[in-house]
Parts: sequence; C-alpha cells; structure tokens
Amino acid sequence: MTDKYRNLKPEEIIRLERQGCRSSDWSRVMITDRTDLGVPLNVTFESDIRIGALEADKGAMLEEVKLVNVTLGDNVAIERTSLIEFEPGARCGVGTEVGVLDETGSRAVRIFPGLSAQLATLMAREPEWRDAVLKEDLDRHIDSFAPLHEIGARSEIRHCGTIVNVSIGENISVRGAASLRNGLVINNAAPDKGLAQIGAGVDAENFILEDGAVNSGAIVRNCYIGQGAALEKGFTAHDSLFFANCSLENGEACALFAGPYTVSMHKSTLLIGCQTSFMNAGSGTNQSNHMYKVGPVHCGIMERGVKTSSGSYLMLGAKVGAFSLLMGQHKTHPDTSVFPFSYLFGDERGATVVTPGAMLRSCGLIRDEKKWPSRDRRKGKNIPMNDRIIYPVLNPVTVNAMVRALDVIRSLQDKPLDVDRFVRYKGLKFMRSSLDKAIHLYEIAIFKYISCHLPFDKAECASDAAEPFEWVDLAGLLMPRFMLKRIMETDTVAGIEALLDEAFRRYPEFENEWIKLKFKDYLCLEPDTIAERSKEYDRMIDEDHNKTVRELKAESDMMRL
Repeated sequence: MTDKYRNLKPEEIIRLERQGCRSSDWSRVMITDRTDLGVPLNVTFESDIRIGALEADKGAMLEEVKLVNVTLGDNVAIERTSLIEFEPGARCGVGTEVGVLDETGSRAVRIFPGLSAQLATLMAREPEWRDAVLKEDLDRHIDSFAPLHEIGARSEIRHCGTIVNVSIGENISVRGAASLRNGLVINNAAPDKGLAQIGAGVDAENFILEDGAVNSGAIVRNCYIGQGAALEKGFTAHDSLFFANCSLENGEACALFAGPYTVSMHKSTLLIGCQTSFMNAGSGTNQSNHMYKVGPVHCGIMERGVKTSSGSYLMLGAKVGAFSLLMGQHKTHPDTSVFPFSYLFGDERGATVVTPGAMLRSCGLIRDEKKWPSRDRRKGKNIPMNDRIIYPVLNPVTVNAMVRALDVIRSLQDKPLDVDRFVRYKGLKFMRSSLDKAIHLYEIAIFKYISCHLPFDKAECASDAAEPFEWVDLAGLLMPRFMLKRIMETDTVAGIEALLDEAFRRYPEFENEWIKLKFKDYLCLEPDTIAERSKEYDRMIDEDHNKTVRELKAESDMMRL
C-alpha cells in the first residue's frame, strides 16, 4: 500500500533545487516519508506530481527527466528521458478502435485490458452482432477501466524520448523508446517473471501492450499486443491485433488479425486484411486487399497452420484451408477451405492448382504440434491466460474438413478433364493423379485420428444417435457450433468469457461425443483394422522423417572441407 502523500517542506524544496530540480509550483509536488530526496537529480516537476518511496538501496533512480501530472510508484528507476506527461482525462489507449481486417473500419475491434483472441474474433467477424447485441455492455466494460496516470512500482524508464499519456504498470522495463503516446503497458506476472517490455527505438501510439514485448525500432499504431507476443527488428504495424506467442520481425502488418503463434520473420513481407493462427509467413509473402473500386475492403482467412513460401502472393478475399502450403501467385480469390493439408500452387495466370492432402506426408506437422506448447511464453508466469488454445493438428475441424474433401474428390473423379488436362472445381484446378492420392492420404489421417481416441463402447457407437454437430475454430479455440450459438445469444462480456472458458474446459468431452456421432461406422470396425490403417499414417511420417535426415546428412557432407 502506498504511503500517505504530503507536501514538501521548505528545506526539502531548497535541497531539491540544489540538486538541479525545479518546479513552477512546488505546492503541487507531493512525496511520502520514504521518499529519499537525495535521489532526484535535474528533474523538472510540472502540474500535480505524486512521488512514492525512493530508496536508493532498492534501485530507485530519478534523474534528468521532465514530469508533468504524473504519479510515480515506489522505487521507480527513471533516467535521461525527455518527457513523461499525462493530460487530464487521458484514456491511455483503452477503447482505441483497431480497424482490423477491413481497413475502412467496418470491423473495428475496441481494445481493453484482458482482451481475448476469441472475443476479438467475434467482434471482427460478426460486426452486426457486435453492434446489435454486445455494444451496450461492451461500452460499459471499457468505461470501467480507468487507467492510472502513473509509472508503476519498480518499473524502469531509461534513455527514452517523449512519453505522453502512457500508463505503465509495475515491474516493467522501457529502455530507449523513441516516442510513446496514448498507451497502456500491463504486466500481469510476478516480479522477475514479467513479459511486458519496450525496447530501443520503438515508436508507438494508440496501443495496449499486455504481457508482450515491442523492441528494436518497431513502429506501432492502433494495435493490441497480447501475452507472449513480440514485435521487433523494425516491424511496422497499424490497426492490427497480435495474440498469444506471435513473433513478428522486419516486415509489415496492416489490418492484420494475428491469432496465436502467427510468425513472420523476414523483410518485404506484408500481411494485410486477413486473419491467421499458427501461421508461418515466408520471405516476401504478400497480400492484396485493394482493387481500386470501393477501397481496401477485401478480407481473407488463413485457417490454422498455413505456411507461405518465399515470394508468395494472395489476392483477397480468399480463404486458405488449414495446414496448407501456399506457393506462387494466386489471383482468383481461391477458397480452399474444403481441402486442408494441401499444396497450393499459383500457375502462370494466377489460378490456384491444388494438390489435396499433400502436407499430411510431412513430418513437420508432428514437429509443429509438439513445439507450440513448449514455446508458450505465458507458461510459468502465473498469469491469467487470456487466449484459450487447442493445439492438436488432427482435430474435429481439420478432420471434418477431410471428410468433406473426400466427398468432393470422389465426385470429381468421374468429371472429364478440361483441355489443359486439369479437373476444375469452383475455380480451383486439380491433376487427376493428385485426387487419387488424396483419397488415400485423407483416409489414413482420419483413421489415425480415430485411433488416438480409442477405445469406445461399440454397442453405444452402433446405436442410433443424433446427427454429428459442426465445429468452429475461434482463433485457436475449437468448439461445437452450438456453443458458439450460446455465446452469440449472450449480451455481456463477462458472460461470453465464461462460456468461452466452458468451451475450452469441455473440449475433450465435446470431441469424444462428436467422434461417436461422426464415426460410428468406423468405430464398429475391428480394432486391428483401425490400428493397421493408423500405422500406414505412422509409416508415412517415419519415411518422411528418415528421408529428411538423409538429406540433411548429405548437405552436411557437402559442407565438409
């Protein structure tokens, strides 16, 4: 608890002035009995100033800075910073509208502390619902946050430029920032475990940084940077949202909804007007949302796990199926969501050639599934995890997509080839041989998924039952559509978050129930049959892994002197 503030005594004012401190009105500068007045050196105090305990033996420092209308928590360390100022009534980034997906603002998400990727998805993807159902309580919820015009206890601000209307919580490091305006920096972790930090050269305005990091010359405008997310090495972002464990360097984001584990590490990479999760963007990845008719209104969805190769281009609006690899130029607004785990090639005219299921052969999928939980920066921090994340690659959403893909592919097998020797479906192009291979790949992946959830009661599975329910992927959280319906019938932020927690908690229960409904014919097969088909998948992955090891050894041998 902060000690009681009091006015300075005349002799204390004289001491501060001898140490190079000044104020136009010393009566507005308040201290506590634990404020060591030997600490402030060359400090300018203006308007209302509150200074907590300053104890040099606990790292307190206050040197060469101008403070205007600021409260300083206990044992802050501030040095060589041009200005720290709070204007009356400043909201410090809370309630900022982020024009995500659609740069014209029709899908804007208002940001606040504790914003989850799931609630943000609902606001951005269902703007009519947001305005008709949620707006009144959302306004109340945002208004309930009254950011403190203070620098929190034990935080440090060193060698910075101008900091105006930026509320900085406890135990936070800000070093070398160029300019910070209208923002909120939140640390939910215990001392020495914090994730929130701002580094050298950062220029940020209208932002909330919650348990995340912005470093090394990043430029941020109208953004939320969430837990474990990191923007650095000159990355530029405006009107974008970055959720758990995103890592972005060098490139640019505009109107990007970066769901958990979105990664972009290279220069000349532009992510714009789309939603992603578990994505890895190759160098020179580019997207276009502006076709010069009605403005930059075109949006896209990159379903979970999409990877893009170097130099890939995607014209929005488009929807790319889960765990697909996008290569080349795609200019026909493809929707490949019914074909997950595919290779997507752009041909010489910008059409999309699909090789369905080809990514299922990759041992990299298993590596990804294992690495994501191990790279969760939120772990061990004892913080409330805002974003709920379900990790498995084979899950009800991706497996159901494979089931639908099989139906489509079988219908295409009897379709005659076009003059260019391709089969066409909704603007997509397929080679006949790739369709035949996809059936086998999708089937053994489905058996693999089922085998991971055995055993089930055969009698129960064979009985008549309701139709299997649909699933949705809400920025990393998988849930039945009936749960989404319940959520969208709720008109309070607290109620929605409680239902999201329920969906996350009950995921295994819902998944098992869905498997019994969706795959009752499969489950009535002999266990040996299921196991053998599952082993086909395992053998395929092992073969790819062994091939990769051999290729890496060959490369290593090539490098020897």
